[in-house]
Amino acid sequence: MNVRTFRIGGVHPEENKLSNDAVTQVAALPKQAIFPLSQHIGAPAKPVVKKGDKVKVGTLLAEAGGFVSAPIFSSVSGTVLKIDTAIDATGYRKPAIIVSVEGDEWEEAIDRSETLETVEAHPELTPEEIVERIKAAGVVGMGGACFPTFIKLTPPPTAKAECVIINAVECEPYITADYRLMLEHADEILVGLELLMKGAKVNKGYIGIETNKPKAIDLLTQKSAQKFGGSAYSVEVVPLKQRYPQGGEKQLVDAVIRRQVPAPPAIPVNVGAIVQNVGTAFAVYEAVMKRKPLFERYTTVTGKRLATPSNFLVRMGTPMQNLIDACGGMPEGDNKLLAGGPMMGKALTSTEVPICKGTNSVTIISADEAVRKEPQPCIRCAKCVGACPMGLEPYLLATVSSMKNWEKAEQEQIVSCIECGSCQFTCPAHRPLLDNIRQGKQTVMGIIRSRAAAKK
Repeated sequence: MNVRTFRIGGVHPEENKLSNDAVTQVAALPKQAIFPLSQHIGAPAKPVVKKGDKVKVGTLLAEAGGFVSAPIFSSVSGTVLKIDTAIDATGYRKPAIIVSVEGDEWEEAIDRSETLETVEAHPELTPEEIVERIKAAGVVGMGGACFPTFIKLTPPPTAKAECVIINAVECEPYITADYRLMLEHADEILVGLELLMKGAKVNKGYIGIETNKPKAIDLLTQKSAQKFGGSAYSVEVVPLKQRYPQGGEKQLVDAVIRRQVPAPPAIPVNVGAIVQNVGTAFAVYEAVMKRKPLFERYTTVTGKRLATPSNFLVRMGTPMQNLIDACGGMPEGDNKLLAGGPMMGKALTSTEVPICKGTNSVTIISADEAVRKEPQPCIRCAKCVGACPMGLEPYLLATVSSMKNWEKAEQEQIVSCIECGSCQFTCPAHRPLLDNIRQGKQTVMGIIRSRAAAKK
């Protein structure tokens, strides 16, 4: 087996795929569903419903608020209780639509059958029609970044797509939602990949999977050979060495097609690649073939002290507490709750935060695991430099950020940081490198935006 990986930096955290063998369960409906209006990168969605309106599963709740935005659909049937604010994964109260759940009535246009639809059976699906259906269904990147999918499929004239790369890496040490999705819906994922290739007007596709998922590699290799053998499309399943953060777009492009994406504002399509998460491929299949808007997703709920780490198909808007209860409840003692995995996840202050489009995991770690050691002076070992997958100097970026030297931070390419945490993970002096860099990056990006606005 020819195993590839990216060429710069990376670490290998201890693997804790506790829910690997947990077959996906359908999560119970909540009593109330909470729909934040910012479930994607870009402008918040704009409500099109009001208090007292009746909605069904699949009813449009909020339309896209701009070009870089995405509509939001109800995952439940019931009555709009109020348009208010609610705490989301950022920890802040944000505008949200709250629906009181009554029954489970779906919009009639959604095809709820399990019949596998094929691209060959739908000649009406032009590239433009595929992109339009993806856009209308509110599909965004399901790996956590939540970038509207239709935009990736319509790159600027200065860039030409040559291939679609499916990100099935799932390199976070605890998350298994994508793995279970691959085992349970391989056929739909491959049709989704075909739709993405047709939408992007390319005939080459790759599926990158780390070698700790041999069943998924074997299954998708077999099925893709059956599906695409002799067709106009060429699809290759690429086994990848276990290495974090291989799920980062730029790292995956380097690992799979050996091209390195330049510093921002460059994106993968500038070197010919469109990268989509495996969950996005599944959502694209459902959006295009089943007329099903994006309102539910596969999510892992996990932790070493959790009674039954599990994988769920969960409706968006469901409070995390519901899923934690289904896994045996919050463990005793002090715990840290994360939206996402321990490497890139965000700490939460409430279990009532709803599952959103980008919530691939709810991770619970004990106080003992979460405690930070006292930071010590930098010992100049350069381990953070060796670990950085972007080839940056994290010790320097953290220092200039703490000193508020924003000009120097920009010169040293702080905006290229992907916030993977490899530097902080590997630092023997336990310095809060990522914390300082993240604050500095946000400030510098604000300065860059202000400068660009002033020129208009």
